[in-house]
Amino acid sequence: MDYLLIYDYAADYLEGRAPFRDQHLALAWASQASGHLILAGVLANPTDGAVFHFRCDSTAPVEAFVRADPYVQHGLVTQWHIRDWVTAVGDAASNPMHPPLG
Repeated sequence: MDYLLIYDYAADYLEGRAPFRDQHLALAWASQASGHLILAGVLANPTDGAVFHFRCDSTAPVEAFVRADPYVQHGLVTQWHIRDWVTAVGDAASNPMHPPLG
C-alpha cells in the first residue's frame, strides 16, 4: 500500500530547522534504507510543508516516523496527516491501470 505523509510547517520553519536538520535527514534516510520511504521533499515557493511517499503494509512505519521526527517533536511541524494513496499510472504504480486497447 502507498501512503502520503503530509506536513504543514510552522511560519518559522526555515529559521528553526538548523539544530534538528541532521537528525531529521538521518531518520528519513534510515526509513528509505528500510524500504518504507520511497521519496520525500519539501514544498517550495512558499516553503510551508513537505510530502513523504511511503510504501508499506500499514501506517505503522509512517506513524513511527512521525513520532521520531525532531521536526514534529520540536514544533516545526504544526499539523500532519497520513493519506492512503492509490497509485495507478507509472512504472512504480501499486495498482497499474492501463489505457484501453484500440
